Amino acid sequence: MNKLKEILIGTAENSKEIGNLEREGLVRKIAPRIYTSNLTDPPEKIIRRNWYHLVSELFPDAQLSHRSALDHIPTSNGHLYLTRKSKNSIELPGLTLHFISGPGPLHEDSLFFGNLRISSLPRAYLENLQRTKGTGEESKALPRQELEEKIEKFIRVKGEEALNQIRDKAKEIAPKLGMEKEAEELTRLVSAMLGTGISKNLISPIAKSRVLGEPVDPDRVELFESLYHELIKREYPDYPEENRTTQAYHNFAFFEGYFSNYIEGTEFTLDEAKKIITTEMPIPARDEDSHDILGTYQIVSNQKEMAVTPTSPDHFLNLLKERHAILLSARASKNPGEFKDKNNRAGNTEFVDKELVRGTLKKGYEWYSILRHPFAKAAYMMFLVSEVHPFLDGNGRIARVMMNAELSSQQLAKIIIPTVYREDYMGAIKKLTKLREGDAYIRMLQKAWTFSSQVNQQKFDQMEKFLTQSNAFLTHKEGYLKLDEQSQKQRRSLRR
Repeated sequence: MNKLKEILIGTAENSKEIGNLEREGLVRKIAPRIYTSNLTDPPEKIIRRNWYHLVSELFPDAQLSHRSALDHIPTSNGHLYLTRKSKNSIELPGLTLHFISGPGPLHEDSLFFGNLRISSLPRAYLENLQRTKGTGEESKALPRQELEEKIEKFIRVKGEEALNQIRDKAKEIAPKLGMEKEAEELTRLVSAMLGTGISKNLISPIAKSRVLGEPVDPDRVELFESLYHELIKREYPDYPEENRTTQAYHNFAFFEGYFSNYIEGTEFTLDEAKKIITTEMPIPARDEDSHDILGTYQIVSNQKEMAVTPTSPDHFLNLLKERHAILLSARASKNPGEFKDKNNRAGNTEFVDKELVRGTLKKGYEWYSILRHPFAKAAYMMFLVSEVHPFLDGNGRIARVMMNAELSSQQLAKIIIPTVYREDYMGAIKKLTKLREGDAYIRMLQKAWTFSSQVNQQKFDQMEKFLTQSNAFLTHKEGYLKLDEQSQKQRRSLRR
């Protein structure tokens, strides 16, 4: 063997060869019949990441079933559930195999990996409705709430007709599995999920919300309405986009992304940020932070992408998730492209409950859709996303991306929130959240837009020099944001 696999299974045919490798120190035994060429990692880690290889080779007659057929992986504590003729459990380092006695593969079941088969979705639903004595991860069936949430997600992705087909197929195969009672329970569950049955059969709040409609945060909806009324009272100037060349637009986008990340605590020097963008290579030891800079720049430097604004509530949600997936692509733990699965807060502020995110965003979209001036839409959009806080991380950055898309799509100047203006920005948002006062928020954002419209120098060094002279890189304790008064006078004279 020139190149050894990480996992080797001992058989009568290769026992001599593996024995030689073991004596030469090239492999080690980590469990009965299981050897590895990895001489450093703990056995439990090696076995967990190779579980499908092991099961396929050691137990070719086994079938991934019950909760494991829906999750496709072992539980967090290493429990894996399989169906075969014999009933027993096998303990391996980092992995416990639970074999459940049951019927062999049906025509509908498919190959998962190698020799390992997996229960079809109709069969898996029936298996997870079986009664079980175990609790938690030691239960072969998912908790009822988790099962309902998986079915609800299936409806969202595949549609109601697809779920009806799954139910019908489950009825068809139930007699072969001896699961007629489970088929009846699945029928009741599907009827409830589709709103044709009694919703008291449902346990999951997510499943219930499907029947009752998407719930909202009423307090936030009232807040968004108040901002809408404040925004429509006013008239707004138009600041045309003067960074019309591709290079000028990219230069502005660099500083737009730089400040947007800096405001969230992702701090780099300008030289470091420039190196990240120009080489598209992360700084050693700061991989995730570097990719945050890259992800933000990838979106805001793309004029085609920044010309896209939502056209419907569903398009709005999808656009948010698509851009968030790019923005936080390197932070897998933050579920890039997916709405939060746990609630978040900042200080004493609790953001919208995870179960209410979709409904609240969609309701908030209604006020956005009837605003007319691009600045009003931008200001509203930024606060809507920021206040709902729909993601585990990156909410401020994605809110500012959505804000600037409203302006860029209409060939208007985008908005930068420079470091020196951070406290004004955060303070105005908090005041709107806590006191329902939109005036300070709108005035703050108007000043930022006025300033940003002046950042229109055609060369990078000139733009950097202008920002430096404006105190943009200072903290609020070191200075204040300076506007170019001469530029303002010229604009006023042109409007006369």
